[in-house]
Formats: sequence, C-alpha cells, structure tokens
Amino acid sequence: MEKLKFIHLTDTHMNAPHTDNMFSKLNLAEKVKSVFAHIHDSKVSPAFVVITGDLSHEGNVQDYAYIRTIVDEGSALLNVPVYVVLGNHDHRAPFREGFLQEEASEQPYFYSHTIQGVRLIGLNSQIKGHHHGEIDTEQLAWLEETLRTPAENGTIVALHHPLLNINGMPADHLLANREQLGAVLEGTDVIGVVAGHVHTNNVGTYKGICNVAATGTAFGGEAAEDNQFKMVDFCGYNIVSVFEEGITVQSIALPGMQEEFFRFSLEAAAAHNE
Repeated sequence: MEKLKFIHLTDTHMNAPHTDNMFSKLNLAEKVKSVFAHIHDSKVSPAFVVITGDLSHEGNVQDYAYIRTIVDEGSALLNVPVYVVLGNHDHRAPFREGFLQEEASEQPYFYSHTIQGVRLIGLNSQIKGHHHGEIDTEQLAWLEETLRTPAENGTIVALHHPLLNINGMPADHLLANREQLGAVLEGTDVIGVVAGHVHTNNVGTYKGICNVAATGTAFGGEAAEDNQFKMVDFCGYNIVSVFEEGITVQSIALPGMQEEFFRFSLEAAAAHNE
C-alpha cells in the first residue's frame, strides 16, 4: 500500500529577471513554473516537493528573494510545502537573507521535517567556492543522533551531490565523503537518498539504499563524443512513491527542443578541480 508521493526537482539555476549571466536568456524560472503547473494538471497530489540544490546560478540576495516567490507560488498551486537544499552554485549568506528572510550567515542549512509519517532530512553538501561537496562533521553528528529514532514511514535524505558512482563523470561530481555519510545511513530507517548536480537521471543503490540523482529543470546532461558532456534544452522531475517495502521513482520529461546549450571536456573538468 502506498504511503505517499513526493516530487523531486533539482538544479533550477534561477535568477531574478534582468540578471546578466550565461543563462539570462533561457527563462529558467518559467521552466520551474511549468513544472509546478504540469504536476498540478497531472493530478499527482504529492505530499511535498523537495528541490535538491543549485536553486540559483551564483545568486545574490535579490535572486533568492525572487526564487522564494517562485517557490511560494508553486507551493500555493499544489497546496503542499516545498523544501530546498543548497548546491555548489548557491551561496549561504544571500540564501539566508533573501530566501529565508533571516540574518545573513555562512552556517550550513540543514533540517528535519516529518510529513505524513515520512521524515525528510535536508543536508548541506555545498562548500563555498568549490564544485565538489561534502557533509561536515557537525551535520554528520546531528544526522547520526537524529536517525537513532526511526520515523513511522521511513526517512528520505536530500542533498545536492550524489552518492552514486556515475559512469564517466569526474570524481568531483560525487560527494567527497560519501563513505562517511553512507556509514551513518546504513542500518537506519533511511529508504531513499535524492540528489542532483549531474543533470541526468540515475537510480541505483548505495549501502543497500535507493539513491536517485535527477535531471535538472534548467537543462539536461548527455554524454557526447570525444569524452565530452553536453547540456541540452530539457526539463524534468521525478515522482517518488513511498511504500511499505521501499520507494519507486518515475521520471517525467516535459517537452523540450533538445537544443545544445554548451558542452565541456570531462578530462579538463577533472583536471581543473583536482
């Protein structure tokens, strides 16, 4: 019997209107609005939505204030809470000031919320100024203590950097200390881990736990010739269903032109981040 459904979005890369960056002309906020509308029109009836990082593309306070309006509109349309975590392109202090409307701080943003018996834990894998990510010792200790008490219908962990070893991706696309995090999660009530960062759908297991790395709403990623990776016009989201025996993941693709936005060399990316 199904316990609930929730929606997993990631890598929205939004900025306020008139922001001047490489994605300014792509109307990425409109893509997020179209996802919320598609979920509503599809009658999915999720219990909540979680967005796993890269909310903005190098956002400032004004960008995060604008993103909050988009998130609040989606939350009101679906009549469910929308939770977020931070990605490598996000910035903690502007996020806290613009999105959370609180005092600016570089403290990691993490939390635990329980919805209809399912516990959602959001972790901050983003490291200031770096492409790779890790979970710091403060969060690991808090997580270990939190998981000592099981949730009624299990726990979902959300973070930006995936734990799955995705074939062909540079090592910096993985969580740097995934072994440490995996050791904390193993043997607990965690039934799923949802992530982003790689802009492509990947589902597998790590430490016996279902792990999901989703495509972005901003654009999708595809392997290309000569060991390159290209970003194309694509928009998608995942519907995750929680059952007594675990979770299932359905990937939804919205119509797109598949136009190539840009590409990069995987070898050059790996060398740059060493």
